This record gives sequence, structure tokens and C-alpha cells, in this order.
Amino acid sequence: MTGEAPLTPIQSVPVTETASKIPVRSVKRVVIVHGYESSPDANWFPWLQSVLEAQGIAVTVVPLPDPDAPAKAAWQSAVSAALGVPDATTVVVAHSLGVVTVLRVLATLPEPWELGGLVLVAGFTEPLEALPELDGFLATDVDVERVATSIRERTVLRSETDPFVPPEASDDLARRLDARLQVHPHAGHFTEDDGVTRLPALLGAIRYT
Repeated sequence: MTGEAPLTPIQSVPVTETASKIPVRSVKRVVIVHGYESSPDANWFPWLQSVLEAQGIAVTVVPLPDPDAPAKAAWQSAVSAALGVPDATTVVVAHSLGVVTVLRVLATLPEPWELGGLVLVAGFTEPLEALPELDGFLATDVDVERVATSIRERTVLRSETDPFVPPEASDDLARRLDARLQVHPHAGHFTEDDGVTRLPALLGAIRYT
């Protein structure tokens, strides 16, 4: 799901990339988790890492093993190792299949724990008709509602034109998380193939007050 394409304008609440104009809360660390058939240097991940590091925020983009043939245990192990013990100054940003992986990792943390923010792009937890090869990975759900109680700020971004994740799947996830929902009508699956190599709305979600 990678390739060269012009950036598609995204319609949502305008968010500037200028740090001085973003409402600031104490974010010291951001962990970015990619999805299926992806990598840390794909899509908008390098752009987000660059912008955040320029603001003095530590960023980890987790390299997930065998992204074309994902295994639950291996993916969760990689995310768990990168995340460590989260706190109120940590924000996790996840895309696509990385979303359910992150949620599963959070669900295994010994309580009490706290996470400053969770930003989920093209998120879902149930099997997808468009990607039946992932049915085994998605065979078990996660206790999203319980996870949500330990996360200060929760945001879900989805598109009307996503060829893989139906809007209702992301809407349901947002409801279960009691999260803010951002709709970007023409962003597809938020990948380079859709022209999305920058996603300024993420900056507002990460630093939301």
C-alpha cells in the first residue's frame, strides 16, 4: 500500500503545523505504530516524526515484524517493547492493523496505568470483508471500553473513501472508546497511495487540551 501520489486535500478541522499555534499540553514521548503491508518509512510516519522531533518530543516509530504476514504475538511483543510503561506524557499514534495491536497491548498492562493520549487512524477491531487474509489476526476482540478508562485523551480519524475499513467500523471503535471522531472525507486509507504523506490534523490531536 505504498507508492508516489500527490497529496489529496483533507477536509476536517483546520490544524496548523506551526508549533506555536497548537494548544500545548505536556507531551514528551510519541510512539507511532504502522499497519499491514507498511513500514516506519511509509505514508505520513516520517513526516510526523520529523515535525514532532523538531518540537523536542521523543518519537519512536515501531518496526513491526513481517508486515506482509503479520502474527499477533510478534506484533504485540514489538509494540510492548517500544511502549514500555506509558504515562500521562506519552501519546500513541496507530494506523490500520496497528490500532488493534496497540489496544491489545494496552489491555495487557498491569493496572493501574495511564496514557496521555491515543490517536487512531483508520482504526477497527473486527474482521474486514476487504481483507479476509487477516481474519485469523482479528479473530479475538479486545476490551476497548476498559482500556479507555486509563487514557486521558482519545481521538479516532477515519475517511468516507477507505477501501479497506468501512466508516461504521471506525465509528464503532470511537463509540466504544468514547473518543473524539474526525472525519476526513477523501483520505482513503490514509496512505501514500491515497496521496496522504502529511496529516496535520494529527498534531492537534496529539496536543489537544
